[in-house]
Amino acid sequence: MAMVDDVLMRAERLTRRYGDIRAVDDVSFTLSKGQVLGFLGPNGAGKSTTMRMLAGVLAPDAGRITISGNDLLDQPRQAKRAIGYLPEQPPLYRELTVDEQLRYSAHLHGLGRAASRAAVEQVKERCGLTGVGKRLNGNLSKGYRQRVGIAQAILHEPPVIVLDEPTIGLDPIQLREMRKLIGGLGKNHGVILSTHLLAEVQATCSHVQIMRAGQLVYASALSELERCGQSTRLRIGLHAPPPVSSLARLPGVERVEELGDGRFRLHHAPGFAPHRAVVEQASAAGWDLWELVPEHVSLEQIFVELTLGGEKAE
Repeated sequence: MAMVDDVLMRAERLTRRYGDIRAVDDVSFTLSKGQVLGFLGPNGAGKSTTMRMLAGVLAPDAGRITISGNDLLDQPRQAKRAIGYLPEQPPLYRELTVDEQLRYSAHLHGLGRAASRAAVEQVKERCGLTGVGKRLNGNLSKGYRQRVGIAQAILHEPPVIVLDEPTIGLDPIQLREMRKLIGGLGKNHGVILSTHLLAEVQATCSHVQIMRAGQLVYASALSELERCGQSTRLRIGLHAPPPVSSLARLPGVERVEELGDGRFRLHHAPGFAPHRAVVEQASAAGWDLWELVPEHVSLEQIFVELTLGGEKAE
């Protein structure tokens, strides 16, 4: 558990409407130092709207955001000084070189010439940009543009870093490098990122919040979500199977699914695997056991169940 002093950002009951639609509906959470918090959800769930409100680009219709103790609406200058923001499309001038872009950003953040020079060199090193300072933004690959966008966001060493879909459109090598960079940022900052990719959260984040139709439907440490993925099903194969009712009476078994050819799926409570009972009974009763495979419920299934919220997929 994070100490209260470690809380860098607090969002309380954020709401944002577009006409009659509540794009973000009564969302509350905190971000602590050392956390990489993934906002996960399908497209249209309200993630980007939430990111824009957190960055101070969009005002909420209701609710409150405090960053490093400063209210984003009442004390915007102090609050925004504590934020680094990377929108989905990095705001780069195509005709500027990387060095010129970063020096311009440093000037906007109020850094003096000497401080600016030092900050630019430091973020270039952190973001893997040391060799591309003289190149034009317009000639950079998508991966390098994302790096320049992150470098801009962290130039002024903000405690809170907000990244909106930071890995979208990257190739596998760029993806790996970006994940490593974000993971490194998570050591000394609080990082919040939005994504619709489950694998992105698994690879990058320490905590996850799942959004559906503008609401938070799940919030936890990633380790907790992974624990939800423990086995709740056991597939067995028997050459001489008993009646289904005998399998249903095994300890912990809630439901038996017949798969044909002597194979069955035993549904059981989480953390209560009936492996031993199956082996003992099969041996004692001559069922001739030839297959015993725990089936893990994937994080994808949990994600789909949470985001569909009981609705049927189209």
